[in-house]
Amino acid sequence: MTTASSQPYILTPAPLSGLSLCYALANGADAHEALRGLAEGFEPAWGTVGIGEPLTKAIGRQVPGLRPFPAMSAPGCGVPSTQQPLWILVTAANQGGVFDIFRKVEALTAEAFILADSMPTFIYADHRDVTGYEDGTENPKGKAAAKAAVVETGKGLAGSSFVAVQRWEHDLDYFNGHPEKVRDAMMGRRRRDNAELPRAPATAHVKRSTQEDYDPPAFMMRRSMPWATVWGQGLEFIAYGRSLDAYERVMRRMAGLDDGIVDATFAYSRPVTGGYYWCPPVRSGKLDLGFLGLQV
Repeated sequence: MTTASSQPYILTPAPLSGLSLCYALANGADAHEALRGLAEGFEPAWGTVGIGEPLTKAIGRQVPGLRPFPAMSAPGCGVPSTQQPLWILVTAANQGGVFDIFRKVEALTAEAFILADSMPTFIYADHRDVTGYEDGTENPKGKAAAKAAVVETGKGLAGSSFVAVQRWEHDLDYFNGHPEKVRDAMMGRRRRDNAELPRAPATAHVKRSTQEDYDPPAFMMRRSMPWATVWGQGLEFIAYGRSLDAYERVMRRMAGLDDGIVDATFAYSRPVTGGYYWCPPVRSGKLDLGFLGLQV
């Protein structure tokens, strides 16, 4: 297992502040030169870079396992796809640091890419969602984390990861309007101590998403970050995996597509974006795009 070649914030928690960015390819832009320029200039310590299938198609290449994010229609809820060619998560210790890095990323992307979506993110109350519940409780640890999140073999593929990025918008007034026991039942955990409820309802988020409950287990590395603006708040869900299969199986079950039981998360939150991306490995301190036929 090689983990030294993975982008740093996949297996290591990101700093406290972030900026989630999605880019489209500009009309007439040379996709080969755009990617090569990004790989030459982007410093892995700035954050994480994910390449979407629209961008690999633009250079005539295919990454095994990479595909567009699937839109889903389920009982009483929808899961949209807003697939873009490029995703970048800028991370720093504070908003000032995020601003400085974003200016550098902006200079790298200005000629070939168009900013399609952006959202400032942050770490809240010791890695909790803005609902107050702990996020990423069941993340694998140590070697298990690397096994779940990082591609093990393949020239140009080893050390890479796949990532699902999905923004959820919470209705906190609705959620907090319920008694504590009802909120805990929605989650399947007690907020005060994070203990799993012994008799959680079938709709509880824990019941729908517990990774060990799948066959095979659907382990992934969750690095989600909350977001908040004057018009709303929620969670920028970010999950890394050695493939996209684990995430997709969990999302299907949450949406009730397997058995008609919809995750209680949909009662107070809704997904508004969704994209799949391939996070290339790192070599000699730079993004390694050798698998895409682009040498830096």
